[in-house]
Amino acid sequence: MRNQNRDQGQNQNRDQGQNRDRDQGQDRHHDSDPLEETWRTAEQVVSPPGDRPPAGRDEPDPLYARPEQPYGPAVRPDTRPEQPCMQAQERLSAQQGPRYAQSAASTEQSYAPPEQSYASPEQSYAPPEQSYASPEQSYAPVDRPAAGPQPWGHRAGPAAPIRTPAPVPAQVPPLAQDPPLAQDPPLAQDPPLAQAPPPEAAPVDRPGERLARPPELGAPWHSGNKPPMYPPVPRKLPAAGTDPAAAVLPDIVVDGAEYGALSVRAASVRGDSHRYLGEPRQDALCVTRIGDRDRGELLLLAVADGVGSAARSHIGSNEVCRLAAAYLDRAAEGLCAALAAGDGEAFADAADAVVGRIATLLTDLAVRGSHDPGDYATTLRVLLVPLDPAVRIRGFLAVGDGGTALLREGRWYLDITEEGSGPGTGVIDTRTDALPSARTASTTLLGPAAPGDVLVVSTDGLSTPLAGEQEMRDFLATAWGSGQVPDPADFLWQAQFRVKSYDDDRSAVVLWEAPDERA
Repeated sequence: MRNQNRDQGQNQNRDQGQNRDRDQGQDRHHDSDPLEETWRTAEQVVSPPGDRPPAGRDEPDPLYARPEQPYGPAVRPDTRPEQPCMQAQERLSAQQGPRYAQSAASTEQSYAPPEQSYASPEQSYAPPEQSYASPEQSYAPVDRPAAGPQPWGHRAGPAAPIRTPAPVPAQVPPLAQDPPLAQDPPLAQDPPLAQAPPPEAAPVDRPGERLARPPELGAPWHSGNKPPMYPPVPRKLPAAGTDPAAAVLPDIVVDGAEYGALSVRAASVRGDSHRYLGEPRQDALCVTRIGDRDRGELLLLAVADGVGSAARSHIGSNEVCRLAAAYLDRAAEGLCAALAAGDGEAFADAADAVVGRIATLLTDLAVRGSHDPGDYATTLRVLLVPLDPAVRIRGFLAVGDGGTALLREGRWYLDITEEGSGPGTGVIDTRTDALPSARTASTTLLGPAAPGDVLVVSTDGLSTPLAGEQEMRDFLATAWGSGQVPDPADFLWQAQFRVKSYDDDRSAVVLWEAPDERA
């Protein structure tokens, strides 16, 4: 009896629950649930016209017919797992009524993308040129199981995993796009500027194209088939601790001057034997001007050759050049007068007085240094040239050996002062007068000088091979007798023309008389 009453109570409760659910559904119809209207609108847009339910037909929405797969992977009906989350949501919706269902639908709708539809796994997104599908086919068809009703225009086919699309609101027709703005016509481009022509290459003094590297003179020329054994470059140097005076003497000296029609080039080079042994250059030279406008002006061109056997001859040669400049300057007025008058005797007297004074001072230098005066032995050769262009006589004085040569119209005149054993013999004479033991000078008046003359005053390091070697005379005649005065560097290279067995110091002072058109 008790069981029968319990069964009747359960049936009454079931009937009351069904009546309450039906009343609630009718209330939702009367209250116009916006969620139901949204689903109905979406179904009308997505479903083909043939599959849409007739208007006013009250039947459950297919989305609610399969609540077991709201998200997650799709499975077959017979293997579909339980959806506890969805079942709990239905129970909560049944307990709290349409208010909760409406808020849940609103929440679900707020996260749904408004303008994005999901396609099948084979076509997740529509191609870019077809962002919205037509009303007849908003979603790509998917394969569902053959059993049961087939909503969404399903086509028969083999069963495949499916993904239930998320609900979307009704599509809003796209806004009409504004017509494209008319583009301004392209601006007319300015014509290209005319390019400036490339700069012309700098003019060169020598014909032909500009060289990639500066020209090089290289080693000095030489006579014969082979050069001398010693290389023509500076080598060993004197030690400053042993001889400070020798240590500060340069290996090479180049000098020059120009006054009106007169041009001078001078060079002094240490010989190969002295370079090899580390000994100082014993030659010296001097290019200077003595006198003044009131007394008369002269060019003083001098060379001195220290005697090789004298220990301090390198000091003596430089000292006599300094003393000659100082004391010949004091006698400049008498010397200019003698040259202007062509008075050789007056010139000789003035020259002897100066040479005697130089010998005395050089001896005094040796005595004060507790040295033998012979240790300072040196020769001296001096050419005095008046700067007055009207005076064409040149005065020459010498103590000891050396050379004085004239190059005129391409022809050499050697030993024009007649001091040697013969013109052009090239004989070396070791017997020579030298300062400070000699007290007088050998003097000569040279001239008159002709336009274009080249006068050479040198030590025996140049005069001896010049007299004995025809190749050297030919080379220097071409280099110095062309009427063009060489640059100092070229002159140095030319003066170093090499001849075997001549390894002594070499010093030369060369005077060019300008041709007629220059004078």
